[in-house]
Amino acid sequence: MRVLAAVVCLLVVLAGCTAGPVTPGGTDTPTGGTATTTAAPDGELSVHFINVGQSVATLVVGPTGQTMLIDTGHYTDDGEYVLEYLQRQGVDRIDYLVSSHADADHIGGNAAVIEYYETRADGVGAVYDPGIAASTQTYGEYLDAIERHGVTLYETREGDTVPMEGVRVDVLGPPEPYLEGEARNENSIVLKLTFGETSVLLTGDAEDDQESYLVEQYGDDLSATLLKAGHHGSRSSTSDALLDAASPQVVVVSSAYDSQYGHPHQETLDRLSARSLPTYWTATHGDVVFLSDGETVTVQSQRTAPTDSEKLREGTPVELGSTAPVETRDTFGGQGTPVATDGGPTTGEDTTASGGSLAVADINADAAGDDRENLNDEYVVFENTGSETLDLSGWQVREGAGRTYTIPEGVTLGPGETVTLHTGSGSDSATDLYWGQDGPVWNNGGDTVTVTDSDGDTVLEVSYP
Repeated sequence: MRVLAAVVCLLVVLAGCTAGPVTPGGTDTPTGGTATTTAAPDGELSVHFINVGQSVATLVVGPTGQTMLIDTGHYTDDGEYVLEYLQRQGVDRIDYLVSSHADADHIGGNAAVIEYYETRADGVGAVYDPGIAASTQTYGEYLDAIERHGVTLYETREGDTVPMEGVRVDVLGPPEPYLEGEARNENSIVLKLTFGETSVLLTGDAEDDQESYLVEQYGDDLSATLLKAGHHGSRSSTSDALLDAASPQVVVVSSAYDSQYGHPHQETLDRLSARSLPTYWTATHGDVVFLSDGETVTVQSQRTAPTDSEKLREGTPVELGSTAPVETRDTFGGQGTPVATDGGPTTGEDTTASGGSLAVADINADAAGDDRENLNDEYVVFENTGSETLDLSGWQVREGAGRTYTIPEGVTLGPGETVTLHTGSGSDSATDLYWGQDGPVWNNGGDTVTVTDSDGDTVLEVSYP
């Protein structure tokens, strides 16, 4: 696996997911990611649609505090409004930075966000990108920032997931092969976020071809509580077929009040009106925040404005960068279940129980004192972050040089349970396993932990500096 970041990169392949780290102009190596979700989640999920004019920037804060930033605004303001918003929200780290596609009105602040968080805050965990380049200065600066700070970049496609704690994040697009000759809009990263009985569908700038693909591929599995209108409310997106499949309860549109493109187009507003869908527009409502407790969604916005799609333009514009607080406007019941991604790319059979998810909770490569004399203080801790028991019998752990350890028969890991694999010798138990090596295994200066299941499929790969 080619890893660019000088941080731990955790990828779990459990439901036939594939994602690969990719360098600019390089090739990717299949790995993957799995998120976790529970039927009755703890905490709160918040989804913030930042008022960035003729652009998009969406901040997701999960129930454990992990953050995902999807797009970063327009190149004309170089991420200024996005960074100001993130700072007001007290966000000190971006765990997942997702570029829906490489158009400059979506990645305009990428370089600035990466630069700020890598030099003045707690960093960027990883970047997710559909893998289609753009010949623009904005795109070049974005890749330069990734390379300069050693942030991991993953080419992200249909069937992947983003491993956000406590939230299921399914990637529904772009497919393999790409659509429409690699047209950027039609190959946007499409995400469905599921938290308990509530869900959010984010389609980037997908237009008619990608929307048709999504409807054909997933149908009613697109069902969501909240839908972000595609392509800033363009007539080429948010089709009748998509609306029928997703059947959202509320819609948000992100575009400028005086959009040079006329967004949102009247045809789109008419489709929303025909379904009596409450519609929030960042141009007139300002920042819009959706809060979910897993059962209901509360909508907050900076300003009261019409939500009848036919009357959206009767509202007055909200100034970009406004610091007015958001206030509660409405509440909706949950709708939408996790997407079945069986039709997406796979790397092998799913050999785990549904909801299972193996993760590395800790790596102690540098044992106290002399490593050779304290082998059992060199260890890796594995955790089941899912909701069902994992049977690890016959699974193998491999270090970067190729040495392997086979987990004994009968070893299982319940939800939330951990097991520690020590390098030295000892008596195996439910919580501790022993490799039986007579020398250190894990390099103090960086190594890769790989786990394969009993069929030889990779289910976990972690690199540490």
